[in-house]
Amino acid sequence: MSKSNAVANGVAGAGGGIIAQIITYPLQTVNTRQQTERRAKRVAGAGAEAASASSSSTSPLVQILQVIKNEGWGGLYSGLKPSLLGTAASQGIYYYFYQVFKNKAESIAISRKTKGRGDGTVGMFSWLIVAALAGSLNVLFTNPIWVLVTRMQTHTQAERKIMEERKQSLLREASESTLMSSTLHDKMVQLDSMRARPYGTLHAAHEVYTEAGIAGFWKGIIPTLIMVCNPSIQFMIYESTLKHLKARRAASKRGSKTASALEIFLLGALAKLGATVSTYPLLVVKSRLQARQEIGGNISLRYSGTIDAIIKMIRYEGLASFYKGMSTKIVQSVFAASLLFMIKEELVKAYVLIQSDKCERLLSRLIK
Repeated sequence: MSKSNAVANGVAGAGGGIIAQIITYPLQTVNTRQQTERRAKRVAGAGAEAASASSSSTSPLVQILQVIKNEGWGGLYSGLKPSLLGTAASQGIYYYFYQVFKNKAESIAISRKTKGRGDGTVGMFSWLIVAALAGSLNVLFTNPIWVLVTRMQTHTQAERKIMEERKQSLLREASESTLMSSTLHDKMVQLDSMRARPYGTLHAAHEVYTEAGIAGFWKGIIPTLIMVCNPSIQFMIYESTLKHLKARRAASKRGSKTASALEIFLLGALAKLGATVSTYPLLVVKSRLQARQEIGGNISLRYSGTIDAIIKMIRYEGLASFYKGMSTKIVQSVFAASLLFMIKEELVKAYVLIQSDKCERLLSRLIK
């Protein structure tokens, strides 16, 4: 029965994750671009710093409208297909193993109670271990998918950087009087007319493999594994508050003892908010490592690994760079997590109801 319960939670988690992902994906795309936007204050000109300040101060809604204007609706959904695959795989793997480890933790707690130790309930630290184990397995299996998604979400941004670098190079040549003004004008017009090339999943995979081989598909794995504490914190808050709510309902002996969909939604929002705020800097580092490295000769904007990224971000951009796009992420992740929890719980309830109906029909047939 416990295995069946784990499968139900895995399928429900995947379904809920897909629906939440589709609804909140435009915010996710904008957030990834905010995180991977790199401007080295010490090496960039005043114009670049002003552009960076303008970009970072623009609201998510304005940025979404700008993407629609410049790239069409497709720009907001770059990488959606692999992202849906990643969401289904991540949520399915995570919830399956989470339920497996949760069942084991609960059986251990009951066993301890029969031996006179504990009250038979799973403690907060145990919830952290359960979530961390499930999260680690999820990360190891699905990291290649998220590398491709990050590349696809930031492809247009990277192409724009290439154009900016080429323009700066032309302007430098012009200032050194090595280019005629008419030639410079023609080349600038040609660059302005260029658009980002089509960029699909296979193209992204080929680019990653060309850059770093098979190991490239596990870029950002270190901060991602450390970020396992994000769902650990999230589920610790969620399970603890849900347990407290059910205990209060049972003590009052009034109304339903189960949480409603709205209550699950609010508990999910609270849990995700706490987890996101505490682990956001790691998410920024992970996104920057997985994105296409900065084009041009400025090594301050290219990272060889996690430690190199952290050091260069602090040195060239300051501590504020670790929180780029945080407001967008809070809105996106809290809303997505709330939807996920609510949909997942409803799907599990529907599964249990269907199973009970099947049992009743089987019993009625046997009686007849």
